[in-house]
Parts: sequence; C-alpha cells; structure tokens
Amino acid sequence: MAQSLEEMAEELTCSICLSLFTTPVTLPCGHNFCSQCLDLSWKGVQDAQYNCPQCRYVFSSKPELRKNTLLSNLVSQVMAARREDPDHQEEELEDETPDSAPNKEAVLCDSCRKEAASKTCLTCMASFCQEHLMPHLQSPAFLDHLLSQPLRDLKERKCTEHNKLMDHYCWEHGQCLCAYCALGHKTCRTYTLREAKHQKELHYTNMLRSVNQKIEKAANTAEEVKSEQRRLLENTKKKKELIEAEFEEMKSLIEEERRAAMAKIEEEERKVTSKFSYTQNVLAKKRQEYERMSSRVHSLLQEQDDLQFLKRASKLKDTTSKEPYKPKTEFDEKLLQSIYKKTVSLKEIIRSSFCQTETSVYKCQPTARTSGAEPMSGGDEAGRWKNPATPKQEEKPNKNKPKFKKGSKSTEADASETTPQQKTQSTSGARAPDPRETLMMSAEKLSADPRTVHKKILVSDLLTKLSVSDHPQNYPEDRKRFVSCSQFLCSQGFSQGLHYWEILKEGGHFSGLGVAYQSIARTGPESRLGRNKVSWCIEWCNGKLQAWHDDKQTDLTCPNTNKYGVLINCDQGTVSFYCIGKKCSEIYKFRARFSEPLYPAFWMFSSHTSLTLNAFNMEP
Repeated sequence: MAQSLEEMAEELTCSICLSLFTTPVTLPCGHNFCSQCLDLSWKGVQDAQYNCPQCRYVFSSKPELRKNTLLSNLVSQVMAARREDPDHQEEELEDETPDSAPNKEAVLCDSCRKEAASKTCLTCMASFCQEHLMPHLQSPAFLDHLLSQPLRDLKERKCTEHNKLMDHYCWEHGQCLCAYCALGHKTCRTYTLREAKHQKELHYTNMLRSVNQKIEKAANTAEEVKSEQRRLLENTKKKKELIEAEFEEMKSLIEEERRAAMAKIEEEERKVTSKFSYTQNVLAKKRQEYERMSSRVHSLLQEQDDLQFLKRASKLKDTTSKEPYKPKTEFDEKLLQSIYKKTVSLKEIIRSSFCQTETSVYKCQPTARTSGAEPMSGGDEAGRWKNPATPKQEEKPNKNKPKFKKGSKSTEADASETTPQQKTQSTSGARAPDPRETLMMSAEKLSADPRTVHKKILVSDLLTKLSVSDHPQNYPEDRKRFVSCSQFLCSQGFSQGLHYWEILKEGGHFSGLGVAYQSIARTGPESRLGRNKVSWCIEWCNGKLQAWHDDKQTDLTCPNTNKYGVLINCDQGTVSFYCIGKKCSEIYKFRARFSEPLYPAFWMFSSHTSLTLNAFNMEP
C-alpha cells in the first residue's frame, strides 16, 4: 500500500513547484499543473505566446482552465493516507530541520493566542493548538494541507513577495526561495533545503579539511624555519668565535712582530749610543788636557823675569796632544732598512687581502673544502705573515697542488693553503700572481640558448661552437630568437657575484662579444649588441676594435690575439674584457647598475667566423 501511495504521489506532483497539486488544472496538451503556479508562469504573457511549461506547446490564445476534480480527490486521498501512515509521520519528523524542533518556550496558537500550538500548517502558514487544529484533522477541505511540528520563526520562513513557505534553495544566487520564486530560477541549480544543506556541509567539510591541512603545513614550515634559524644562528656564532680567535691571534702575532722589530732597532740604538758616549768622554778628557796646557802656557807668558821664564819653560813639556778626531759611527743602516721594508711588506699584504672582493675570497673557500683540504689555521697563516722576507723551509711538492714560479726567495705553494696575502706578496720576494689565475677562480661554463640563435648561425659541439652559415637554418619559430641581427644569448644568466668565461674567436672581420639582459629586443636595429641600454659589448668592425653601450662608441687598441675573456661583477656593477695571450691584460671596463640578470651575448656577421665557448685550455 505504501509503495503504491508513493507511486501515486509522484504522479500527483506539479512539475513547477515540485509539490502535490493545489487546485490542479489540465491544459489541452494533457499536462497538469497547480492553478496558481500556471497563472504565475503566464504572468505578463500576451496572446499567441502562451505555452505549456512542460512540453512548450504554443497555444493561439490563453486556454480556458478548469479544475481537475479527479486529481484533486486523489491528492486529498494521498494526504489523508500520509497522515495515517506512521512510517511517513516518522519520515516527516526526521525531515524537520533543527529550527522546527520544539523549543523550550512553547509556540502559541495563532487563533486563541493562549494555548500552546500543537501543529503548524505550512499551507495556512499558521500554528494551531489541539482545539483549533480539529478542522484540519476532520474537514475534507483541509486534507491537502501540510502539517509539521510547531515552528517559532514562521514569518521568517515565508517569502515576502508571495507569502509562501521557502522550501527551495538556489545554488548560484545563494538564497532560499518559495515555489513561485523558483520559477524565475529555472536555469539555476535548485535544491530542497535538506539537499542544499547536505551539499553545503560537504563543501565546508572539504574546506575545513583543506584549511586544517594548510594550518598543519604552516606549522611544520614555521618549525622548519625556526630550526633553520637556530642552525644558522649557531653556525654564525661558531664562525664569529673562530673569526674572533683568528683576529686575536693575528693581532698577537703582529704585536709580537712589532716588539721584535722595535727590540732590534732599540738594540742597535743602544750600541750606537754607547759608542757616542765613549767618544764624548774621550773628547771631554782631551778638552781638559788642552785647557790645562793653555793655562800653563798663558801663565808662562805672564813671567817678566827672563831667568824664571826659561826655567819654567824648560819644565813645560813642549809636546802637544794628538788632534781630536770623530770616530766612525758603525750604525747598521741596512738592518733598519730591512726591518722597515718587512713592515711595509706586511702592511701591503694585509691591505691587498682586504682589497680582494668578498666574492672572490669566499668563492675559493668551498673549492678547498670540496677537495678535502682543511682550512688554514691562524697560526700557519700568521707564520707566513710573520717574516715575509724569510719564508718557511721548502715543503715537498704535491701532485695535486698547483706550482708557482720561484722568485728569489719564494717556494712552491699549496693550493689549498694559498691565501690572498701570499698571492699579492711581491715586495718580500714572492712573485705577484698572474691575473688570469685570479680570474679562473670565477670561471663559468657556457652553452648557447638554441631558442635565441639567429637562423644564419650554425651550432655544433653541444651548443659550444658556433659559426656563420651561408644558408639559413631550419630552426623552429620562437619569440626569443633574434631576427634582424645574427646574434645569440647563452642559457646561463647571472645576477650576483663574480663570473668569468673565455672565448676563442677565429676568422672574420665582423663579430662581437658582451652581455645583455634577456629583455633585449629581437628585431630592428635596436636589437644589436651595444646599440641599446640593456647590452654592453666590444666588437671588431673591419679590423677595428670598439666598445659599445647605449649606441655610444669608444675606440680601442686591437690586441694581437684571438682569445678573450669576460668578467662580470654583479655586486660592484662592472663588465671587464680581457685579451688572453702570453699575458692577460684588461682591454676595457664598463660600469653600470644592473637591474636584471646578465646573459653572455655574441654577434657574428661575416662568413667564416666561428666562436668557441669555454676556451679555457685552448691555445690562442
């Protein structure tokens, strides 16, 4: 019986309001609707535009509507059967929202306003006590009215426009609707209140899960940051302690060297002072002797008696003392000059060390650690500083250690223990290092970016050798490719620190090399290197060497070599070009403030021109 009742209820549902028919009417096409729903659907419609809301059949004029008595009686029977069915009553109780549950304070009857309401009629939109509810339970006219538990916020559940219960929800507009309002939301997703609540619960459950995951991730990330901060602070503290200890040791060694130098000078000073004191004593005695002789002679010359004069004169020795002389001062000027030169050498070593850029100093340190070399202790380093003019005893050579040419007093240096002070030590006997050795500390390997290579440039050897082709290459189209000028950029870009590379240029009279921003133009005359504000280069134009930037030219002396190096210092804002031959010398240096990463850039125009990147071990 229950199954047939539900099947019948589905057939007695209006397709507009999705509820049981209220005053059902039948259209000529055979479809049934609530009279009020159909009137609302046709509101404002003119003649020849009336159609069936279900099959869209168009009527030439507004059909005459009559109540379908059979359907109305069937709806009444279904409503009565539902009230008598206990299972259906339990379902109604379960379908009630939490707001419809009995409140602590009773809902008053809307008729007598005295007794507590027993039921709320969702059709009448009023609450009734048991006495005033009797017509709904006994009279057939109220059989199709929906009853529920007493509702306190009944007015809030009504649609202000149609005064009907809001039992639908529009997902797109996010608002509750009555059955008549739902007609204006046919294209929207509409749900019953329970279905909408279920969908919202799923949505916010997923949102809560996602937020909780983010909270957990944020907590874990914060903990990682704290851990990394503690680790860095501990590392910084240890480094500060080590550096402080090294500086203290250096200060003590320098102070010891100062005391030793002063002691040698003071000792030499004492020797000379002693000699001067002895000489002065001798001269004082000689002076007294000469004064006594002068006094005797003067007294003799005062004698008037000839006999007494001759007797006294015979007693006076007619001898004169030796002439006073200044003895030669044996002052060791060479010793003082040697001490002074050693002090100046120590000062120059320290100054040259401080003048080294931090990047180059610290960049060579990881290499030493990577190769397994232990960092140099302050004692060893200071030992070399202590007496630059007298180096340590020569150590046994190591195959893994680079050897430097010996000077008059220099020795072979250990690469892992070579300091900037030793490299710049020249006045004390050790030779100054080759500039290229310093540049090689910042060496970088390059490769051409195939997306930027002009179609007249041929690429080979894993993107490290490039030459000018007589015929355009079949490269794919790319917005980064140079179109007007036969140029290309490398894949590597640099935004901080020191970076150096070398290039071997062969053949041709028209070529150039430099650096550029990635934002350099790809077409037009402004895309050529040096003809804009975003590139710096040197170029060979028919045998003449020129420097270019911002379309400004500087003539240079063309060196007799085909191997060149480029050094960029992103921190100090410099781009330097070098010629590499028997000697390494700087050709030209640009100074600028870089706002973007710098990319190695090259220009190749004349045929038979080729460029080889990473030419560190190639002979010029």
